Amino acid sequence: MSVNSKKGKDLRIVYMGTPEFAVPSLEILIENGWNVVGVITAPDKPKGRGQKLIPSPVKESALKHGLTVLQPTNLKSPEFLAELKALNADLQIVVAFRMLPEAVWNMPPIGTFNLHASLLPNYRGAAPINWAIINGEKETGVTTFFLKHEIDTGSIIFQEKIQILEEDDLGTVYEKLMKLGSQLVLKTVEAIANDEVHPQPQDESKFIHHAPKIFKETCKIDWNKSAREIHNLVRGLSPYPAAWTELDGKVCKIYKTRVEEYGNSVSPGEVLSDGKSYLKFGTAEGLLNVLELQLEGKKRMGIGDFLRGYHLNP
Repeated sequence: MSVNSKKGKDLRIVYMGTPEFAVPSLEILIENGWNVVGVITAPDKPKGRGQKLIPSPVKESALKHGLTVLQPTNLKSPEFLAELKALNADLQIVVAFRMLPEAVWNMPPIGTFNLHASLLPNYRGAAPINWAIINGEKETGVTTFFLKHEIDTGSIIFQEKIQILEEDDLGTVYEKLMKLGSQLVLKTVEAIANDEVHPQPQDESKFIHHAPKIFKETCKIDWNKSAREIHNLVRGLSPYPAAWTELDGKVCKIYKTRVEEYGNSVSPGEVLSDGKSYLKFGTAEGLLNVLELQLEGKKRMGIGDFLRGYHLNP
């Protein structure tokens, strides 16, 4: 997969990414002397009361290292395609960006590879980390693969696994995969530069779960599910966007819970509390003990602090 006789650090790389998750992969390439000739990221977004334009984390990193940055609103526009072509990339790398048209991913001679935060073909889609935890998986990982037409279906270059621990939530698994992913991106670039990659087609028989985008309704707790299922939903959405329910008619986000076995009959959604140290909800199977929450208009807090300052209506 070499480009003519071009080898090693001479490889011209264009990097595409936007959020925090994509920063370590860019940084590790720069730190190891790879020739990143341009960075493609999302346009600056207005934020806060003053609607000040804020650059993406990837743009901030790129500018810090003096890299050329492009921020197209339309990936198919002739102007952007001309700018991209002028960078004369041998290889493109995509980490947490958006869907690319073929005119973009098929432009460099070597192609374009993507880092995906799951063990493909499982959990194709926009929210693989969330859904792996929500579904109670015991392991997940990262995959590098070459892009082709159908999303997340290209031939696999490398994969690395991690265990999902009982105490893990979205925040902790995200951090682990962000670091592991950056190392896999570096390994993949090194292997491509040395003609040491042997991409393998994805085994469709292992394709079990989708990982669709998370919406507000996805996050709403259904108390007719078991305490274990709801506990996993909470873990898979904490710290953001957070699972939620209604408490005294207000939206209540729940960040941390514990499953408790319970033999007696407690109706799903029924609240049990002593008003000072615990708040538990009945489910279809077992009790869910809420440990951290945030009531609409309040800050996030532990259950003891919450109950000391809030009177629950019976």
